[in-house]
Amino acid sequence: MTQHTDGLYPTVDLAKDVWTLGVVQSTVNPTPDPSGMRANLDHMLHLIDNCFHTPFGYRPDLLFFHEFPISGWDNWTKAEAERRCIELPGPESEAISAKARQHNCYIAFGAYVRDPDWPGHVLSITTLIGPDGEIVAKHWKARNVKGVFGGVELFTTTVYDVLDEYIEKYGIDEVVPVARTPLGNISMSSTQLEPELFRAAAVKGAEVFLRTASGSFNEIDVRASALHNRVYTAIVNNSLLPRDTPYFEDTGAGGSAVYGPDGNVIAAADSKFEKLVVAQIPIAAHRARHRQPDIHWDMYKHIFDAYRSRFAPNLFTPYQPESLEDAGRYLDGKSRWR
Repeated sequence: MTQHTDGLYPTVDLAKDVWTLGVVQSTVNPTPDPSGMRANLDHMLHLIDNCFHTPFGYRPDLLFFHEFPISGWDNWTKAEAERRCIELPGPESEAISAKARQHNCYIAFGAYVRDPDWPGHVLSITTLIGPDGEIVAKHWKARNVKGVFGGVELFTTTVYDVLDEYIEKYGIDEVVPVARTPLGNISMSSTQLEPELFRAAAVKGAEVFLRTASGSFNEIDVRASALHNRVYTAIVNNSLLPRDTPYFEDTGAGGSAVYGPDGNVIAAADSKFEKLVVAQIPIAAHRARHRQPDIHWDMYKHIFDAYRSRFAPNLFTPYQPESLEDAGRYLDGKSRWR
């Protein structure tokens, strides 16, 4: 991608001046057995139909689901998580594609994913499917937070964990991907507390951030990404969990919302139950006045050039941890800080 230096950014023609975003706050159900994923998928498809059932109100142009609507999440080993991975495309995404065609809408959702190009890795990917049922974008999680969970670490492979190999396969432009769609420029991520990531996406022209969560998020972090970059930002979190899971019903549930470029709430879930949060995105008017973030980079560049991150990239290239505990052991002592 050619980086603009005049404040503008690459786009494609818009399909409409104003479109409707539907944020689906739904349950996250960790299935004791992978066969239970079918019931989770069926529930997801049922909720998609529900979003279009009423003849009143807005019909969503894009439906946005949380991080793990198909598999749920639990403290599985990597082998157990692999059994709950989907493929893209695959039977699950094809069923979702059929709903996208039926309702003439975009659908975004997160999932554990296996990819034959990445044998042995469990990926966390947010996927965007278009109204024609085709996959528009697959955005990997950029990085996992490390060193904060007290002896355990996440074992999913992120861009940062295999950075050099990722760039070799897909090119450096895909490290911070932006999907240029007829609804606007969209960046999807399950990464939290990394403002630089969203700043970089905004510099590349992202106009709408779709941020997934499961088990809570930091509202200030999400609102700030909207305000600091003057973009629309949606966060989708899980609703109350089913009672028969090994977790309490309210395990970081609720709070799904859409924020405007001023950081203020446009629409938000008013409960922790399953909800459809609907917001209008006036993308044409926004694009007419929107520019890249105004960053005084000349003042800061030398500081970032000299900075060394706590953990080096590419740590999962030579070894993929087998569990949360194994990841904790593997990463222990690998911090480059004192």
